[in-house]
Amino acid sequence: MADDPNKRGPQDRTRINVNEPHEVRYWTQTLGVTEAQLRSAVAAAGVEVKDVRVYLGKP
Repeated sequence: MADDPNKRGPQDRTRINVNEPHEVRYWTQTLGVTEAQLRSAVAAAGVEVKDVRVYLGKP
């Protein structure tokens, strides 16, 4: 089943999937970072939201 392009949030709120544009939009807005910062944080800290938040210094 194809992803719905109208989705606005992540399917799994504990992980960040930078391969899904709607998730990238959601997490950049939620965390207040650029797409490049988000991708860098996921590359460094992994896909778990809690780890990305710690890496970015976001509560």
